Amino acid sequence: MINRLSSTEENYLKAIFKLSEKNPENVTTNGIAKEIKTTAASVTDMLRKLSEKKLINYEKYKGVQLTKKGRNAAVMLIRNHRLWEVFLLEKLGFSWDQVHEVAEEMEHVRSPLLISRLEKFLGYPKYDPHGDPIPDAKGNIHYHKQVNLSELKSGEKGKVVGVVEQSAEFLQYLDKIKLAINSTIEVKELNDYDNSRVIRLNGKEIFASEKVCGNLIVLKV
Repeated sequence: MINRLSSTEENYLKAIFKLSEKNPENVTTNGIAKEIKTTAASVTDMLRKLSEKKLINYEKYKGVQLTKKGRNAAVMLIRNHRLWEVFLLEKLGFSWDQVHEVAEEMEHVRSPLLISRLEKFLGYPKYDPHGDPIPDAKGNIHYHKQVNLSELKSGEKGKVVGVVEQSAEFLQYLDKIKLAINSTIEVKELNDYDNSRVIRLNGKEIFASEKVCGNLIVLKV
């Protein structure tokens, strides 16, 4: 981890990294502001600071890119966060809709040795409770070969490996219908009008809206 970074600076780097995963050529001030939940003016001020520390390449109106040093800081923060989520779920009995907020605080602990021992204690997990890949100690990330449930056609099956939206409300909804990571689902009916689906889950047929389908990540089986 890079020294002398504030928690706020680290959070910005993490936000930039997550946005760049979706669209590396279009990380904008407004996009970062939405991710961080702050104003565009505040983002601009922070981007100047991060640029001075050579953590990002930033030119007004031309987007933002992490430097190698900035990417490393962001990835290590994400690694910390996701390992703590696994620990909170598996060892302390938190539910998957509770772990994110607590891990947000714990991720800023600056001790590579602690994180290394935490990873070993947990058995070197590859994914967090929401199905997101956990970067290794060298910053490598191994992504699922995945699609959204909204891409499956009638008759196709998939194993749920992740969720896009990780709000407590959405995760609680998934708990309610008993859908979890590693659940196997089958698309029984596709509704072209609203792109919703009827899926078979745990022996029951359930209606899944377009929004729900777009937020579930599956591996075809």
